[in-house]
Amino acid sequence: MPDLDPLWSPLRIGATAVGNRVALAPMTRISATEEGHATERMVRYYEAFARGGFGLLITEGIYPDDAHGQGYLFQPGIATDDQARAWAEVVDAVHAAGAKIFAQLMHAGSQAQGNRFVDSTIGPSAVAPKGEQLGFYRGEGPYPVPAEITAAQMHEVRQSFVDAALRARDAGFDGVEIHGANGYLLDQFLTDYLNRRTDEYGGSPENRVRLAAEICRAVRDAVGSDTTVGIRISQAKVSDHEHRWSGGPDEAKVIFSTLGATGIDFVHTTEYRATAPAFGDEGPSLAALAKQHSGLPVIANGHLDDPETAVSMLADGTADVVALGKAALANRDWPRRVHRGEPLAELDGALLAPLADVKDWELELS
Repeated sequence: MPDLDPLWSPLRIGATAVGNRVALAPMTRISATEEGHATERMVRYYEAFARGGFGLLITEGIYPDDAHGQGYLFQPGIATDDQARAWAEVVDAVHAAGAKIFAQLMHAGSQAQGNRFVDSTIGPSAVAPKGEQLGFYRGEGPYPVPAEITAAQMHEVRQSFVDAALRARDAGFDGVEIHGANGYLLDQFLTDYLNRRTDEYGGSPENRVRLAAEICRAVRDAVGSDTTVGIRISQAKVSDHEHRWSGGPDEAKVIFSTLGATGIDFVHTTEYRATAPAFGDEGPSLAALAKQHSGLPVIANGHLDDPETAVSMLADGTADVVALGKAALANRDWPRRVHRGEPLAELDGALLAPLADVKDWELELS
């Protein structure tokens, strides 16, 4: 058994002092009210992970505006002061249990599967995402072709992220994570086959990362140095698990160096397997490339369920924090169990069926 002590060492990410290196990864659990308010169920859901020993919690994607941003019905928002006040109850419960919490801000773009505000979607170009919507998120059928986002709409999106980040700060969140991964709007700009623009936001990697970088910089400037700011980045998507950046390591260098220069505090990479080579059968992982080129602390996510695998990324310096998804759902007290040498449970597949809503038994606090 390798030395697991690195999992328990404290660190600072921006202004946030975190007690250990184990984070709850953001997962879509669609259990808000129809109006997008966080509920008592969500308070108890997040509180359970904080009590289980996770040093940092990153929320599910929260939509930032009352237009095209929402991606799922019953997804929480932070587009209004009322929604922010509801989130404050979650934050207070997590802090009382000894953990820190970041709000993940997500604009769905063309990968929306349910929006109570509009029937249409927007994306960098009029190209539909691959694949079909997911039934356990209340989606059905192919993704529709989005309207190409206009310059005015891009300005509105940038401002919605800023406004949402300010509401998150005022609700007590320790930080915000800008969702630039998994096929949502900012990732759509990064994706060559979804972004066919011929202006300064399309074509080269420098252009395709421009909107994400602008939003990072704008949020950083708005919330001030006391609020931690980062971005989540992936290659694969909800609707395209096999996607890789066509420019390989060179494209990764452009993306991560550009984001690292915006003044943010961390990069969160997520891949199917965090330890796997980012391109081909050998070479560095996406987390390692993010660390190398951004110069920032890196949170890594992707099949790090096994403690030995998780600690290996900390030990070799390719990540500073490991984020757990399915392993956390199966073990809300994963850090506590691992620290005590107790066995870990396997995920019950029924947890996400027939819908991915938070289940009653997840609300039982130990």
